[in-house]
Amino acid sequence: MSGAPRGSWATIPADEERYRPLYARLLGLRFVNPGGVLCFLFFEGAVALAALLALAELVTWWAVVILPATVAAMVKLNDMVAAMVVRSAALVPEQERDRFRQQMEPVVGRARVDWVRHSVPGVVVTASPAPRAARAGRDRQGHQDPRHGAGERDAGLGPQPTRLDPLA
Repeated sequence: MSGAPRGSWATIPADEERYRPLYARLLGLRFVNPGGVLCFLFFEGAVALAALLALAELVTWWAVVILPATVAAMVKLNDMVAAMVVRSAALVPEQERDRFRQQMEPVVGRARVDWVRHSVPGVVVTASPAPRAARAGRDRQGHQDPRHGAGERDAGLGPQPTRLDPLA
């Protein structure tokens, strides 16, 4: 891969490089920095898993070699993708980064709401439904819901306006 020399993109200082786990140093990881426990799980955990699968006769004994190599290849691929992301982010102009930061900042404040009184003559809007006794009285008088057909009150005079109250 061509590009900048290795030291210019390295995220680990050179004096701390010797304290990194052997697994990370052998793979040449520059952007992914797994700790000791994670490196142990990547290598010895993959070997142990492959051995258990081989002992259970679910895979051949070649899996003891292939599984840790596959895990190492995925870790290295992840490091290479992280390198590409860092390089592409470095190419974004500072103005675009500032614009993105402004768009992503949450805005906290108060909104002014103007209350407008809407009034319709002859219509009473309530939050509670009509009492059950009042509804039962209307139903006994022969009034049908206009949504379901003509009742006694329209007597074939054309369509009646529908009521907006679903409880009536």
